[in-house]
Amino acid sequence: MATIAAAIVADSPRRVTEEGPWVRGLLLTLALGFMGLFLWLPVSLVFTEALRKGVEFYLAAITEPDALTAIRLTLLASAIAVPLNLIFGLAAAWAIARFDFPGKGLLITLIDLPFAISPVIAGLIYVLMFGAQGWFGSWLAGHDIKIIFAVPGIVLATIFVTFPFVARELIPLMQAQGKDEEEAAILLGAGGWQMFWRVTLPNIRWGLLYGVILCTARGLGEFGAVSVVSGHIRGLTNTLPLHVEILYNEYNGVAAFACASLLTLLALVMLAAKTFVQWRIDHPGNRL
Repeated sequence: MATIAAAIVADSPRRVTEEGPWVRGLLLTLALGFMGLFLWLPVSLVFTEALRKGVEFYLAAITEPDALTAIRLTLLASAIAVPLNLIFGLAAAWAIARFDFPGKGLLITLIDLPFAISPVIAGLIYVLMFGAQGWFGSWLAGHDIKIIFAVPGIVLATIFVTFPFVARELIPLMQAQGKDEEEAAILLGAGGWQMFWRVTLPNIRWGLLYGVILCTARGLGEFGAVSVVSGHIRGLTNTLPLHVEILYNEYNGVAAFACASLLTLLALVMLAAKTFVQWRIDHPGNRL
């Protein structure tokens, strides 16, 4: 009986991976059909609708003043949020992966908090804190500092929804790598910064870049939290996703899809960069 059972177990992987061609064909068809229906079809429709009135109308829609302001504000918010999240994520990952301290589990939980909280709730929290009737509203007004319905509020909302991505990418990577190389560098006389630049950073550079790409992609497309804190002031506090919503609500569908196509292009660029970095992580010895 033991011999028969062992033979069945040994033969199971072979039989599982040698299902008939119709099974593989069915699974592949389902996967491709799902992707085509819910991914490629919507993406292609965005560009089809954006160019429905021609290239001239398309260029006019994405270069009119309000659209350009929205594009600049979207890039500005991400340009501020991503470096700050990079610094925080690197510091948090280093502390969690290399040291034991009271509250370590709580810190990991707080890093995951934006994954669990709706972005709209995050925006409302900032309004409660920094709005005209908020906790710090009177003090801010007395010092002529405006956060809500202004660029600082948009940046804060973007930071909140994007800050887990870098840390969450680096923590398991640094834990898996261990700290033997860093300790060896210290024993050989390297200082703290020398160890970081010559040992730690080269080992995590692709994971760090991967986290930055995810963080950037999330920041560029953020809608919920930014919608709450921005005030929807056209030409002033509208990011590109908010500008798309306003155009669509005004029944200017082609212009809305034209601006949406820019977000789609940015998403595709981020996806290509993410795929390349993932390939480098999975095949560290390859060279282009």
